[in-house]
Amino acid sequence: MSPLSSLRVVDAATLFAGPSAAALLGDFGAEVVKIEHPRRPDPSRGHGPAKDGVGLWWKSISRNKRTVAVDLSVAEGQQILRDLLVDADVLVENFRPGTLERWGLGPEDLLELNPGLIVARMTGFGQFGPMSARPGFGTLAEAMSGFAAATGEPDGPPVLPPLALADGVAGISMAYAIMVAVQARTGTGRGQVIDMAIIEPLLSLLGPQVTAYQALGVLPQRTGNRSASNAPRNTYRTRDGRWVAVSTSAQSVAERVMHLVGRPDVVEQPWFATGQGRVAHVDELDAAVAGWIADRDSDEVLTEFERAQAAIALVYDASDIVKDPQYQALGTFVDLPDPELGEVTVQNVTFRLSDTPGEVRWPGPAVGSHTDEVLTGLGYDTERISALRTTGAVA
Repeated sequence: MSPLSSLRVVDAATLFAGPSAAALLGDFGAEVVKIEHPRRPDPSRGHGPAKDGVGLWWKSISRNKRTVAVDLSVAEGQQILRDLLVDADVLVENFRPGTLERWGLGPEDLLELNPGLIVARMTGFGQFGPMSARPGFGTLAEAMSGFAAATGEPDGPPVLPPLALADGVAGISMAYAIMVAVQARTGTGRGQVIDMAIIEPLLSLLGPQVTAYQALGVLPQRTGNRSASNAPRNTYRTRDGRWVAVSTSAQSVAERVMHLVGRPDVVEQPWFATGQGRVAHVDELDAAVAGWIADRDSDEVLTEFERAQAAIALVYDASDIVKDPQYQALGTFVDLPDPELGEVTVQNVTFRLSDTPGEVRWPGPAVGSHTDEVLTGLGYDTERISALRTTGAVA
């Protein structure tokens, strides 16, 4: 019995943040019905690489979901959503504020229909405030959170991440918020509304930047691959052209690294005893580590660091990840049969529970793959489904 097998989720969100939250619930058995527009399906189908015209990002983010193609802007589609939500536990949506209300599907209407429903609302800027009506995406959150300002080389421009970072963090946060609301409902019997702005969750990963600014008036500075908190910490190139990442967050590890690279003398310096002290001498420390690594091939570098019990890793790309024995041992990726592609590899559940493990059961399906199945489960007969399909309300 999967731990969330009794949870029924309707995913009416698009792109990444909301759908990511629903996928995380589906990993542990939640029944997730994904709603897409019949003629304008989730744009994530067209993001990133594709094989034979089939988007591969979609295969991962819509894993374990049944897909229903319904036009929510028409009365027939709105009634289908109501029928789905009568017995549902969670609605995940990311329409612009006011859209559901305009359709007669606002939280007040839905909670009257189903008092135990949890309405999880994911928008760029939240449901209120001067920017709430604006279109918002993860890129804007990465800019507004301080992430971009602190990322990049000291003399270069702010750098945005090459991935949906803010969306991913918001998706994880929303999954957590939903489970908090589910737990609260066990005591009250009532559902509630979750209002999450994508611009907020990423802030929690960026440390005490606002606290430090308010207390000290200091702002984070771009440091490239260095750290403002400890040193040495950087990426370094080996003699055979590989890049490695070194971390010395722990004092003992910093000491081991400097002994390894032939500079035990710096360990005895008073300034070496703190991360901030080492940061003040980062050029000297970095030069020692970079020089030692540059004189050796990557295999030797990794072996010597491991022998010294110092923290190091090769900088991987996807070709390295799929061959890595640690990822293989963890079962981090799973190959699944797929009606469109034959087989597809997707990331597995991101953590392991000893008694109730999650499972990726199937990858993201084609548009409307389960429309008939889901509507039949709601009591719609074949004639009614056919009539809805004729009007374009479903596909």
